[in-house]
Amino acid sequence: MLERYAPVPALRHFDGSPVRAVVVDDEETLSELLSMALRYEGWDVRTAPDGQAALKVVREFDPDVVVLDIMLPDIDGLQVLRRLRADGRDVPILFLTAKDALDDRIAGLTAGGDDYVTKPFSLEEVIARLRGLIRRSSALISGEDDPILRVGDLTLNEQSYEVRRGDREIELTATEFELLRFLMRNPRRVMSKSQILDRVWSYDFGGRASIVEIYISYLRKKIDAGADPMIHTVRGVGYMIKAPS
Repeated sequence: MLERYAPVPALRHFDGSPVRAVVVDDEETLSELLSMALRYEGWDVRTAPDGQAALKVVREFDPDVVVLDIMLPDIDGLQVLRRLRADGRDVPILFLTAKDALDDRIAGLTAGGDDYVTKPFSLEEVIARLRGLIRRSSALISGEDDPILRVGDLTLNEQSYEVRRGDREIELTATEFELLRFLMRNPRRVMSKSQILDRVWSYDFGGRASIVEIYISYLRKKIDAGADPMIHTVRGVGYMIKAPS
């Protein structure tokens, strides 16, 4: 189920305190493995075996992120999420589930979840997604890694959310920012529409691939305006970003 996990640079609050995470799953072995991996990251972790316990732990512990199984023995993960949002808690939620049905993905994201991973999964992927959720949701997180992504004269600051091409500052929406970040993390690599949907929108089902084309068009108008193009279409394959020759 779980692949070998390799640690990544530490992620902590600016005051030096550890990231706080809650893992909610009734499978004890899985919960322990996830908790162990997060503690290896240096995070402070609490666990809960069911929905009611999860609500209590989250309200008392005030985590930076929650890993939440949809199928729980009392109330399901969607109900847990709705109650947390009703409390005014906007903590990022990563759903775990053994189900791979399209309606489950839609239900989780529509209810206010932030991302979705289907069992079986890789620990490395889960950690990477959690780090991404925390960085997007909080200005209180710092890491040892450089927050600046660079491709040619284009820079993106993952902490301040500033984007510049040369001396020109570029204003992006949240979705445009995530799309650009994904492309810039993979320079000179062709990313398919399904890969982009899965990483930026957290789903890859048919009928919505056109949204990628729309947002690529938005980015081009802002990034490539009046300059040599950086965002390229590889016909029949996908999109990539690279510095002008």
